[in-house]
Amino acid sequence: MIVPINTPAAKATKQATASIPIVFVQVADLAGSDLVQSLARPGGNVTGLVANTRELSGKRLELLKEALPRVTTLGILRDSNPTTGLIFRDMDAASHQLGLRLTDLAIRSRDELQRAIEDGAKHHVGALFVIDGVTIAAVHAPILARGKHMPVISQFREFVEAGGLMAYGPSLPEMYRRAATYVDKILKGAKPSDLPVEQPTRFELVVNLKTAKALGLSIPQTLLLQADQVIE
Repeated sequence: MIVPINTPAAKATKQATASIPIVFVQVADLAGSDLVQSLARPGGNVTGLVANTRELSGKRLELLKEALPRVTTLGILRDSNPTTGLIFRDMDAASHQLGLRLTDLAIRSRDELQRAIEDGAKHHVGALFVIDGVTIAAVHAPILARGKHMPVISQFREFVEAGGLMAYGPSLPEMYRRAATYVDKILKGAKPSDLPVEQPTRFELVVNLKTAKALGLSIPQTLLLQADQVIE
């Protein structure tokens, strides 16, 4: 049994074996990935859970604009890979009707973080949106340190609990708990090809008011009423 986390890992694992059962977790999107034949009938030795990250691109920008109406330029901090590139293009397509201009701040290693932040400053970004990934995860601390001076928004609540401003996305703990049930079923004899790929049914909006106050921001009450959790 192999449990790859994120799209690049899932692709690499599928390429490595056609016989060992694979349960992927936190895959951003299945379009063009060739991981499974369909959601309902995955086929082969692969199944798992997707995060529907691309489908949330427009909603995340709408929430960001509601929270930060004066922001006109948004930096997208991401791992440099095709999957996050697709997410960036989806966000860019949705940004125009909201009066936002996006700046792509892709990094290939942790050593490039400072360069990306400097690029963002040159483009006068008013906030950072962080697309989680392997490289990004390795530099969460300095990104959050940057968040003391600029609003930082992410996909998952864990980033907000650590000091980010806001996040909207599926629950990672719930996703991993569901993945464990898939692993259990396969170890008891089920075939990955018979287990439908699962999509999240609930998305969490989390706002950190402590961070907002530290930045001198006033989050609209209408947005706070939508939040699943407000950290005070």
